[in-house]
Formats: sequence, C-alpha cells, structure tokens
Amino acid sequence: MNLDDDAAYEVIKARDARFDGRLFVGVTSTGIYCRPVCRVRTPRRENCRFFGSPAQAEAQAFRPCMKCRPEIAPGPGLAWTTMDASRTLAVQAAHWLDGHTGSGGVPSIAALAERLGVSDRHLRRIFHAEHGVTPLQYLQTRRLLLAKQLLTDTRLAVTEVAHASGFLSVRRFNAAFADSYRMSPTALRRDTTGDTPADGAVVVHLGLRAPYDHVALLRFLGARAVPGVEHVAGSSVRRSVRAGVLADTAGWLEAEFLADRNLVRLRFAPALAPASGRVVATVRRWLDLDADPATIDGALADLPGAPGLRLPGSVDAFEMAVRAVLGQQVTVAAARTLARRLVDRFGEPAASPWPEIDRWFPGPATLAAAPLDCIAELGIIRTRAGAIQALATAWPALSERLRGEATPERLIEDLCALPGIGPWTAHYIAMRATGWPDAFPPKDIAVLNAMKVLYGTTSPREAERLAERWQPWRAYAVLRLWNSLTPTP
Repeated sequence: MNLDDDAAYEVIKARDARFDGRLFVGVTSTGIYCRPVCRVRTPRRENCRFFGSPAQAEAQAFRPCMKCRPEIAPGPGLAWTTMDASRTLAVQAAHWLDGHTGSGGVPSIAALAERLGVSDRHLRRIFHAEHGVTPLQYLQTRRLLLAKQLLTDTRLAVTEVAHASGFLSVRRFNAAFADSYRMSPTALRRDTTGDTPADGAVVVHLGLRAPYDHVALLRFLGARAVPGVEHVAGSSVRRSVRAGVLADTAGWLEAEFLADRNLVRLRFAPALAPASGRVVATVRRWLDLDADPATIDGALADLPGAPGLRLPGSVDAFEMAVRAVLGQQVTVAAARTLARRLVDRFGEPAASPWPEIDRWFPGPATLAAAPLDCIAELGIIRTRAGAIQALATAWPALSERLRGEATPERLIEDLCALPGIGPWTAHYIAMRATGWPDAFPPKDIAVLNAMKVLYGTTSPREAERLAERWQPWRAYAVLRLWNSLTPTP
C-alpha cells in the first residue's frame, strides 16, 4: 500500500473495508495485528505499526487477532499488467507460493526463478522488495494462517491440520505455531468451536472485498453448468471434483455466499481435507474473491453494469479448456448440451450429498485414449473432436503453463499451436483458467455486437483499439459487454 502512516491510521479509524486484505495494523501494546475492519476499540496512534501483508506483521513478531481473523481476509489479488516487470514477477511468485501452502516440504525457489526466467538471486531480491519478507517467511506465514483457519473453523485433528497446512511433522508444526502465536494448536482449539457437519465435510469461511455481485456470477456459472458436474442453487454453487485436480482422490465442494457478512462458506468432501490449502486457493481464484472492485469499476465507468462484477474462473482447468472447444461457434446452451453428452459417455459416476451432482468430468487420459468416432458421434463435429483429443494429449505440458508463468502469452501460443484451437478459444481459456484480467478474446461476436450498439464500432480492429482504454481489466469489460446484451432478471 502506498499510504503513509497517518493515512493508514485514518483507514483504521474509519474501518474502511476497501483496504481489507491490503493493510494490516500491528498494536505494540498487545503484540497483535488486525485487519482494518476489526471491530475492537481503535488503538492509540503511537501504538500502531502498519503492514501490507500478514507475513510482514508476523516477521515483526505480531500474532493474528482472534476476532477479525486475518487468515480469512481477501488477498491482494493479481495485477498482470498494472505494475512494472519486477513487481509483477514478485506478485506471481507469491501466487505460486500460495498454491504450495498445503504441499509438504520446501518448494524450490530456484526452480520457480527458472520458470519465471530470472535468476534465483534476482527473484529473492525483488520478492523482499515487494513483500518485505523472504519467500520462505512468506510461505511459513501462509501455512500458519491456514492452520489457524482449520483449527478455528473445523474439527480436524491437529495431526490432520498439520499435514494439510504443509508441515511434514506434527512436532515441527507445534514448534512453529507456538513460536509465532505464543500458544499451542490445542490451546487455540479449546478456545474455538468449529463446525462439524453430519457428513464429516470440512467447512471454512473465506473473506471477500465488497461490493460483490454474486447474483451475476452465479447466473453466469448456472447458465454454463454441466448437468451432473456443476449446479447452482440459490446462493450456492456445487460441483464434483475429479481425482488429480485438487487431490489424488476425487470429491465435491459447495460455495455459499453469505452476502450480509461478506463471506463465502466453503464446504468440501472429507477426502479433500489433506489438500485444504489447494482447495481454498483454487476456490478463491474460481470465485475471484481477491479482486479490487473499486479499481476495476472505476476503470470501466463508461460501460453499463452494476458494481462488483467478478471474473468467473475455474476449478478444473482441463474441463474449462474442453468446454471452450465445445463452445466454438455455438450458443451457450448448445455447448452445455454437448458437454453433458461427453460427461455421460466418458465421465464416471460420482458420490456427493446432492442428487444433481452425480458425475465426474472425464480427465485428459480418458479423452486422449477415446476413439475419435466415439467423440464425434455425440454430435461434436470431427474437427472439434480432434481438437479435444489434441488438447488432452498435450495437457501434461500445457498444465505447466498454468503454474508460475508471469503472463499467459506462452500458454496462448501453445494452445494456438494445437489443431482446431484458434485465438478466441486460447484467450477464453486463459481468461477463465488463469484468471487473466486483461483477456480480450479476438473477434468475439457478442462483444462486437455490444460495442456496435454502445459505441458505433464497425470492425474488429476498431473495437480492439477502443478496448485499449479498459486495460488491464478488459476481461471484466468483456463480461459487462456480454451482460449488456442479456436482460437481467
């Protein structure tokens, strides 16, 4: 945050929710750090120290508040093109570490640096300059906060919490927790009452930054939900998760919006508990919980639409890629029908608490091995059936592009190199699978029609030139343009 201490203190006094997840205050008289929305009595100015992240606060020996719970605050979000190259790399590195929160051991920073195309030393230097801590300090904080969340929200055993948070041993977990938070995990557990559903599901709460137009997001997901795999009901979205996506075993999850509390109640299968960190990180990206609506809405002020629009991501990137191919040059409803046929033929039966979720989407190995004629006979033209098989065959290499890349351009290049996949499909996959906020699928018919109505554009080239004003939030602009053509309820 580019705020001086006096301005930061005014944010704390006002309990300004716009800064939630981007500003934290440590109070020297208590040794505790809080979110700006914390409802406790405002501390004295001379006792306040301000930080841009929980990792910075914990590096200065502050421990998280039990009331406002910094572990559920919305994250700072990703800005692919709003920062200089070094800051972008540092943010992408933090994003990569977030994905390794629940993985045991210490990830290789050297390998990450190589993936990002910089030296190990340079990555560590720019990471410290941006985040104020080393990569390992950042990762340790993320793991401890995940552990605190699981201890508070769930009744998972301490051993399960330790392993789900990425610690290889309970002894190491206990020592790290006591050293940072001045209490043992069991002591924290005694002071909390986690949710214990009858089906043994894991339940956690995720913060978001208001305003959040969850009605529009659920309408978008519901129109595209593949029957048997995903279902929108009321303020909830439910879906199955095939093995290999979030964990070695398959499962299910449900995200329910608690709009009056600016929270999402996330419930997922007990089989996914060991991958709790990955589940939480994936759902945050899927529902775009870390977006900054004030910045985005301000940049798109000339477009129609309600504030708080979010960019729907994906839980299963391969599923999203296949559905993008099925959606080429057909309506949303037609693409959904084709996807259901594919799931019925090649997907496996799934167990879930809901009768409407009864199938798992087929994985890349299944579709790569399927005879082309068996895919084509579902009503999918042969060129698209071939594109699906090519995508499935190349997926092990493509999936590497989804992790740790500074920008999605290389992913788009690799996708366009496959038969049957053009620039529109590649940009749409990047938009949904990576959460790329500046995606602008070229020659999108709906976008061109909307821009013709709103701005009188007459050609794709003219539309692309005009869309430059919305950078780096063109993906959100695309959603607003699509919505402008559809009457809202």
